[in-house]
Amino acid sequence: MDYTPTTLSIKAWAEEDRPREKFLLKGKQNLSDAELLAILLGSGSKEDTAVSLAQKILQSVNNDLNELGKRTIPTLIKGFNGVGQAKAVTIAAAMELGRRRQMTDIKEKPKVISSQDAYHIIAPILMDLPHEEFWILLLNRGNKVLAKEQISSGGTTGTVVDAKVLFRKVLSHPSITSIILAHNHPSGNLFPSEADKELTKKLKTAGKTLDIDVLDHLIIGEKGYYSFADEGVL
Repeated sequence: MDYTPTTLSIKAWAEEDRPREKFLLKGKQNLSDAELLAILLGSGSKEDTAVSLAQKILQSVNNDLNELGKRTIPTLIKGFNGVGQAKAVTIAAAMELGRRRQMTDIKEKPKVISSQDAYHIIAPILMDLPHEEFWILLLNRGNKVLAKEQISSGGTTGTVVDAKVLFRKVLSHPSITSIILAHNHPSGNLFPSEADKELTKKLKTAGKTLDIDVLDHLIIGEKGYYSFADEGVL
C-alpha cells in the first residue's frame, strides 16, 4: 500500500476556504496576503497548492510586500518550483500596479505641512529602487504640490545632479515658489553623505537667487527617511 503523502487540491477544500470563492463570499479584506497572491498564481505545483506556494514566496521575503516588489522575473522563476515566466510576470505586474496606485495623484493637490507629508508623496517612487534617483516636489505659495520631476538617475551609490537642469525644470512652472529635494539610498542608510550636504547647500543658495525656497531635502530608505529640515541642517 502506498503511504506517500499527497497535497490536497484547492478544489477539495470547503468552498469558503478557496481564495477566489472566499474573495466573492467574504470580501477582499478578509483574505490574507498569501490567499491574494494565490489568486494571482492561479495554480500551484505537484508539491504545493497555490496557497502553499504563495506562502513559500512570501516567507522568502519575510512577508514583506515591498521586498517582493523588488524581486526580478528570473529570481522568481529560479526560486520556486511551480513558478514559470507567466506567473512571475503576473506577480511583478501586480506589484507594479500597487506601486503606481500609491503614486497616483488625488484630484485635490496634496498639501505639504511637514516632512512626513512630503515623504508619503515621494516614497512610493523611490523606496524600492535598486539604484539612486533624484527628484523634486514643486510647490505653490499655498504649499500644494503641483508636480513631481525626476532630475537624474544613477547607480547604486550615487547620481549626478545638475543645478541648471533642476532649476530649468522649476522655472518651467510659473506658479512654483518652493521645492523639496529628494533622493533614495538603496543601501538603506538614511544618513546624508558629505556630497549630499554640499549639494543641498549649493541648491539652497542657488534657489535664493531665483526666489525659489528649498524647503527640505529628504533621503528615502526602505523603512523610513531623513529630513534635512527636521534635523536642522538645511
